[in-house]
Amino acid sequence: MSVNLYAPNPAELYPVAGLRIGVTEAGIRKANRKDLTVVLIDSGACVSGVFTQNRFCAAPVQLCREHLATGAGVRAMLINTGNANAGTGADGRARAEQSCTALAAKLGIVSEQILPFSTGVIMETLPVERIEAGLDAAIADARENNWLKAAEGIMTTDTVAKAFGVQVIIGGALVSITGISKGAGMIRPNMATMLGFMATDACVSQALMHQLATELAEGSFNRVTVDGDTSTNDSFVVIATNKAAHAPIDSLDSPDGQALKAAMMGVAPPTPPPLPGRAEILGNPSKPPQSREQPAGLQIPPSAPPGLGQIKEA
Repeated sequence: MSVNLYAPNPAELYPVAGLRIGVTEAGIRKANRKDLTVVLIDSGACVSGVFTQNRFCAAPVQLCREHLATGAGVRAMLINTGNANAGTGADGRARAEQSCTALAAKLGIVSEQILPFSTGVIMETLPVERIEAGLDAAIADARENNWLKAAEGIMTTDTVAKAFGVQVIIGGALVSITGISKGAGMIRPNMATMLGFMATDACVSQALMHQLATELAEGSFNRVTVDGDTSTNDSFVVIATNKAAHAPIDSLDSPDGQALKAAMMGVAPPTPPPLPGRAEILGNPSKPPQSREQPAGLQIPPSAPPGLGQIKEA
């Protein structure tokens, strides 16, 4: 299917209670470019993720898996573009650890509560000193409504930022879902050369989070292929801040669980990233964003503008 590009609509990028984002220019690879993002997450949030199946995964992927496995409770994410910190061996891992330690010290948490992500050129030394120097500015910039800026801050060869959001009614409460992603080459199931981050203020049990992240990836990102390559840094993370005023969801088979998954799948449909030429979706191709149907039973607030719930290819 042909790839049509859609710029993000800032009005559809909803703040998620319990989560703030800060972005700065740290000069990681180029000057005057947004390249360092911090995501600050309130205590009590539940987080999970799925990662590349490439056996030669990059240092930040290794640390993400290990930090999630500790069960310490994720309180921040640290994302840099311009340098993937892949194929860098023990030194690359040490530099990723150093960046987590530096941010943890500024936030008063432990490094295991931070998930690091890197994207960009591979097999080059991560300039961790530039990351450290940019942390104060990124933290100072943190606010709930910085989603579009964050989408721009994680781009590499993407032509336009990709961001998407929706608000739905779950258990009688208004729930916000917003996400960003990047990726433009080395796209092959499973995952792609991509980073994807989706957050909601819905109340979800930690025991359910990995299933939710896995099923969302299987129904969207894992169905895209462009050039047959699987990257070293692919990461898709789902955050539930547990701030919405509804009963906790502990099963995706429950009515609330089904409604939440349908809404989140609506903002992460199996649509390829922006690349010149063509991309392929494995399985049943999705309809273009402007014609996708809302999942059955999904309640969109009456005030929601048209097009909510659709990923904007950009």
